Amino acid sequence: MRPQEYGVTAKVLHWVIAAILVGQFALGWLMPSVRRGTEPGTSMHLHISIGIVVLVLIVVRLLWRVSHRVPPAAELPRWQAVASSAVHGLLYLLVLVSTLTGWFYASARGWTLAFFDLLPLPALSAQGSPIGRAIGSVHENLVWVLAALVAIHVAAALVHAFVYRDQVMQRMLFRR
Repeated sequence: MRPQEYGVTAKVLHWVIAAILVGQFALGWLMPSVRRGTEPGTSMHLHISIGIVVLVLIVVRLLWRVSHRVPPAAELPRWQAVASSAVHGLLYLLVLVSTLTGWFYASARGWTLAFFDLLPLPALSAQGSPIGRAIGSVHENLVWVLAALVAIHVAAALVHAFVYRDQVMQRMLFRR
C-alpha cells in the first residue's frame, strides 16, 4: 500500500456507503408523495431502515477516518487540499444530518418505525410536534444539497482521473 492511499476498511466503507446512497436517492425519488394521513408503505419502511444502516455506517466511517488519517495527496495545490477537506467534512455532516432529519420526519408524522420489521425504532419527536415537523421538513431540501455535493465530489474525482491524471482518485480504488 502506498503511504497516502486509503486502507481497505476506508475503501470498503466509502464504496458501500456510496452504493447505498445511490439506492436511497432512487428509492426516495420513486416513493409516492407523502400527504396528510399518508401511512408508510413498504418502500417508506425500506427507505427508513436503509437510512438507519447509512447512519451507522457514516458514524463508523467518520470514526475510522479520524483514527486512521490519510494526508492529502502531496501534489495537490493548497486550495484543492482545503476544498477536498471541506467537501469531505460536509459530506459526512450532510449524510448524518439527512438521515436524522428523515427519522424526525417519520417520527413527527406518528409513524411506527421498525428496523427492517425486526427491531422497533424510537421516535425522535412526538407525533405532530412542531419542532419535529420543522426538523423533518428540512430533510427533502437537505437531500438535494447532499445530491449536489455528491455530484461535485464525483466531478472532482473524475477531473483528477481524466484531466489532471494525478492519481488522486486512485487512492480510493481497489488495486492489486
